[in-house]
Amino acid sequence: MFTGSLVALVTPMDTKGNVDHVSLKKLVEYHIANGTSGIVSVGTTGESATLDHHEHIDVIKRTIDYADGRIAIIAGTGANATKEAIELTSRVENIGVVGCLTVAPYYNKPTQEGMYQHFKAIAESTALPQILYNVPGRTSSDIKPETVGRLAKIKNIVALKDATGDLSRVYPTRKLVGPDFKLLSGDDSTFLDFMILGGDGVISVTANVAAKAVATVCQLVVNNQIKEARSLNDTLMTLHHNLFIEPNPTPAKWACARLGLMQSATIRLPLVSLSTSSIPAVEQALKEANLL
Repeated sequence: MFTGSLVALVTPMDTKGNVDHVSLKKLVEYHIANGTSGIVSVGTTGESATLDHHEHIDVIKRTIDYADGRIAIIAGTGANATKEAIELTSRVENIGVVGCLTVAPYYNKPTQEGMYQHFKAIAESTALPQILYNVPGRTSSDIKPETVGRLAKIKNIVALKDATGDLSRVYPTRKLVGPDFKLLSGDDSTFLDFMILGGDGVISVTANVAAKAVATVCQLVVNNQIKEARSLNDTLMTLHHNLFIEPNPTPAKWACARLGLMQSATIRLPLVSLSTSSIPAVEQALKEANLL
């Protein structure tokens, strides 16, 4: 289920900062039409940090409604307080998501045992499949491969999104978790090599604007057409990099608006709109990816 190109979907907003439901529906249709395997709704790229709980759940529900069973929807339900993460998870239990993406606790910097107990408590509170999300650059906490291995023994913890960009982790993690546990890259620049080394797919920011290309790269790897996959991914490398030229999802939202996938690039404070000096770099990346 959790394989191939999964998009870390942006949450579109109108010029007043309210969620733009018309554009959200348009984005869902875009991903269905272009071969995306699944949508992660209200993860980091979906601005989970600045949506209140009502908005958070409403965006997920609307994404499910717009998808209408045509594409898998994964809910971002992580929090740095275990109780809050359990509450968010409980609110998506029976609305049609296929699983939850749960980020490592941020700011409070738990030990490995603390993280183990955190994810264990969440998993035991629900029947939904759980994807662990390791992104030390944002959280200041790192789920070590050994901890992932322990957590993989819990029945409904089924996958890891690894956004470290550290390819040396793929083999030891695979050895610890076994063949059925899914390993997903969370780093667009290295996802191709991550898959070649034994990963199962990617949760991608780049797929917001290059859905068909990212999905095709994933399928080419599955087909063992590595040369073709690398050739296509080479056209995306500048995009992989420049979509992070400023804090995510600022460049991705600008790019989505530039391509007409949503009406506005509005983003909530404390993030601000893409700076004038960065616009040419993102536009050039879109051109190199044959999107403009």
